Amino acid sequence: MALSSDRMFLELHGNQWRVVVNVPKKLRAKLGTKLKRSLGTDSLKEANRLKWDVIAELKAIIAHAENPSLSLETARSKSREQVMQQAIRFAEQRKGALDLVQRDQIDEEIDWQAESLAGRPVAADEDGHEIFDPDRLRLAKDFSQLARGERTPIDLHHEKFLGASHVKARTLADDKRAMKLLKDWCNKAGVPPYLQTITKREAVRFCDELPGLKDDLSPVTLNKYVSRLSVYWTWLENRHEVESNIWHGRRLREPQQTTDQKERPFTDDEVKTLLAGPALPEMDDLMRIAALSGARLDAIVCLKVKDCRDDGVFVFKPQKKEPGPRLCPIHPDLEEIVDRRKKGKAPDDDIFPEWPGVKKSTSLRERSFKASNEFTAYRRKVGVEDRREGKRRGLVNFHSFRRWFITKAEQAGQPESTIAIVVGHKRPGMTFGVYSGGPLLEQARQCVEAVKLPKPTQGTLSEVA
Repeated sequence: MALSSDRMFLELHGNQWRVVVNVPKKLRAKLGTKLKRSLGTDSLKEANRLKWDVIAELKAIIAHAENPSLSLETARSKSREQVMQQAIRFAEQRKGALDLVQRDQIDEEIDWQAESLAGRPVAADEDGHEIFDPDRLRLAKDFSQLARGERTPIDLHHEKFLGASHVKARTLADDKRAMKLLKDWCNKAGVPPYLQTITKREAVRFCDELPGLKDDLSPVTLNKYVSRLSVYWTWLENRHEVESNIWHGRRLREPQQTTDQKERPFTDDEVKTLLAGPALPEMDDLMRIAALSGARLDAIVCLKVKDCRDDGVFVFKPQKKEPGPRLCPIHPDLEEIVDRRKKGKAPDDDIFPEWPGVKKSTSLRERSFKASNEFTAYRRKVGVEDRREGKRRGLVNFHSFRRWFITKAEQAGQPESTIAIVVGHKRPGMTFGVYSGGPLLEQARQCVEAVKLPKPTQGTLSEVA
């Protein structure tokens, strides 16, 4: 793209200069191969001064032929996003070109568009060479490089990646935040935001400088974003868009936590306090199911009647990295709750209608969001709290029921592998999806029934207001 040539768009016809503008192939049947207009001068310097208005007029004719709704006077100004989308289409056409002739024709159209984007020169240097507006020149070069497949924006394939991702909406939001962080860093660090320019060295720099870019986020949260970039790059690698995953193994150093800083199970006394307090009936049922199944809050809240099977088994929806629904035997102490909540309902009715799903399809909140907030308020009301200086979250939360269940199962002598099956932890060397009977289900039932709720203490919190 000879943007500095003083003969750009010009040719000598006889002893006078004229403007020559190539017509895109798709319009040649209507306009011919080239549009030409004499400038009436034999001076190259004068021709360069006069040519730009003529070029604009001829390109307006081409634009009008391409889109008749545009008047000849309408400038074909385009946003950067529109320009890049057009470049992407050219890149796809070049990739699918059947032969060199077809590719040359596409390249000719790319050159024409790039020259149009560069616009007319804004000045000339001491030697008479034309100087173009830096922003327009940069846009023209970016367009040309993208259209020719020489540079690929880091987020070019991101929407397609998100569309192919089978993850929760919250994880998709993390993907978008991670990409924004990377683009913001590229802009701040002066690194061109292309797949070809983000190398392992830049990945290391990004991780080193990320805490300064988002000093309000913890290393744990920032590592989550680095992890999502790694997933995206793996997807690109599998599609041969990049040579390797430059984010593999990249992590920010996380501060070591002492034992007294880690989130923990409830103590037996805390469980007694929670179950003896003035909880609403639905909250009491929710806590008891959590304590005697080890299930996560969202899995419990999303239970339907059909998920509480007549053979005494819960069917919990997949959580985290679980490949499919997980079965968990129903503890004998939960049978009354389950029977009461199933009574008179259809198979697809909710077990916990008190906490319906979010109404907005665009919401990133899980169904259990309100239940979690209500439990937190109740927990604090009865005095079950454990906060440490410097930690945003307390050390106990609803997940502490799950930790309590696992602790009690271990203390009851249940095998670690069986506990893993019940609560949905990964079990090395073996794969378990939905199991329906046989020794494995019986082992899981023994594990669940080995956990007992602590006996209430007389006269505890029944009077709490």
